[in-house]
Amino acid sequence: MTTTESTTDKPIDARVLLKDLQTRFDVFRNFSPLAIGIDKQVFAQLPEVSKKSLRLAMRSHTISTRYLKEMEKGAVRLNLDGTPAGEVTDENRQHAAELLRERFKKQAEQRKVAAEEAKAEQRRVEKLNQLAEKFGRK
Repeated sequence: MTTTESTTDKPIDARVLLKDLQTRFDVFRNFSPLAIGIDKQVFAQLPEVSKKSLRLAMRSHTISTRYLKEMEKGAVRLNLDGTPAGEVTDENRQHAAELLRERFKKQAEQRKVAAEEAKAEQRRVEKLNQLAEKFGRK
């Protein structure tokens, strides 16, 4: 995976890189709060990874619902090897909680709209069936 990236200019897919990071490192697999600047630790161990791919993979990881839930309840940030690397501040916890609230609110609104659309479609089908029954051939 990473050898092809170093021999070509094409960066690897961020999802593939994230899966690789999750298989290599427990902090990614467990969605633990990550140390500030953990990207430098990743580059030290995987120098062939492109900055753009890593940035996209890290973004995908840190906005995931599981990561935000861990940040919301976490107390300690971790290095790649799992050693403590600072605290999760109250501001970090509040930010994660706010993002989760917004996400869940948006999902609830989407479910509500979908349910209303389904009801409207059901009423339309029932009305068409009534009309077909009333005006259909006998």
